Amino acid sequence: MHATARGLSAVVFVLVAGTQAASGWTDASPSYPQYTGLMWDASWYRAIAEHGYPSTLPRGDGGAVLQNSWAFYPLFPLLTRPLLAAGLPWEVAVPTLAVVLSGLAMLVVHRVLTHAMAQPAAGDLPGRVRRAVPLTGVALLATAASAPVLQTAYTEALALLLLASALWALQRERYLLAAAPVLALGLTRAVALPLVVAVLAHGVARWRRDGATRWPALAALAAATVASGLAWPAVAGVVTGEPTAFTATQSAWRGRAAVVPVLPWFDVSRWLLGDVGPVAVVLLVAIAVGLLAARPVRRLGAELWGWTAGYLGYLFVAVEPGTSLGRFALLAFPVVGALAQPALGSRHPRAAVGALVVLGVVGQVAWIGLVWRLVPPAGWPP
Repeated sequence: MHATARGLSAVVFVLVAGTQAASGWTDASPSYPQYTGLMWDASWYRAIAEHGYPSTLPRGDGGAVLQNSWAFYPLFPLLTRPLLAAGLPWEVAVPTLAVVLSGLAMLVVHRVLTHAMAQPAAGDLPGRVRRAVPLTGVALLATAASAPVLQTAYTEALALLLLASALWALQRERYLLAAAPVLALGLTRAVALPLVVAVLAHGVARWRRDGATRWPALAALAAATVASGLAWPAVAGVVTGEPTAFTATQSAWRGRAAVVPVLPWFDVSRWLLGDVGPVAVVLLVAIAVGLLAARPVRRLGAELWGWTAGYLGYLFVAVEPGTSLGRFALLAFPVVGALAQPALGSRHPRAAVGALVVLGVVGQVAWIGLVWRLVPPAGWPP
């Protein structure tokens, strides 16, 4: 299923590449490997794989920190080095690695959703629905609008694999095992801290169910999660000699002069919608709260509910909204398990699921054609 979805996305990439104008990354009408392996942030990951990180932060004439490699985490480009050493060109090695990693991620996502549907919280669903949710969820995730990023030189594939692996181990109370992907996640993307909410939700659920749990091991996992979330900014500060190196680098990509929580959502909303913008933000928050309170999400269990809540909160607090939100949303993968439940429970489940898949594929065409495709001289990043 994942292979079919990635093949379909590849066809769209090839068709859109034929309309791609020349850019700083590729000539006009690039090949499929060039289009998926050289565009956008791929150039940063390639620089890291080949040259590492700068020891000092580059600055402009006014002293502000310029865009630089410290904004990008090291594990994914490090994994590409053996492939490059074997003689594979970057544009072949990295998209291939992403497809393999995302394929493994889909297998783990399936196991995570299978475990969730076997728990008492999902007991009010018909058996046929519980059995079908995992595979349907994978189908919806593989065909989601921004799923094509899972076959490009971006970190979503690796992050999805590590995140799903951590939640799989947490579901089964294998806390020491969970620590390994959690720590690796902290070197992949800035999404380890929201996992603390999943760990806490898991602990509360076990305490309510059994009256006790392995608190020392769970506390150690929570501490590892916090440490993982803080590790890369700390490394950037130590190597460059500037404690705020990571946040200063992040600010180079933002509309505001500094990284501040929440306010960018209101800035962007006013820019797009004028005075109605803040109202739209409040409405969006209300929708997110409603989603978390909805029965299909709560059926997924404490771990998946906790991750979804923590991650949505993280996106609101720490991210400046833009065209990258589409690919960020892939890591909120439990939502596909929630969407699958009403679709499978409807009077015409095949038609309902098929409609969701078709919507996703149409979204992929739009995502590649409108977001991934660059119209020079500049564009909004995917």
